[in-house]
Amino acid sequence: MRVKCVICDKIESINDESLLAKRLRNRPIHTYMCDACNNRISEKTKERISSGNFRLYRSRPNNDNW
Repeated sequence: MRVKCVICDKIESINDESLLAKRLRNRPIHTYMCDACNNRISEKTKERISSGNFRLYRSRPNNDNW
């Protein structure tokens, strides 16, 4: 299966029977990122987290006793 990275538009081929290929075929919301882009984004995110300027906004759990 040929896939295209959503960031750098690099075209790669992956195994048709792989889990990633199945996800891309059956769920159109999933997108493909090449390894280089994925590593670059993860490194930049780790740098931002370590700098202290990164906030992860999560919803607070409701503690209803009803």
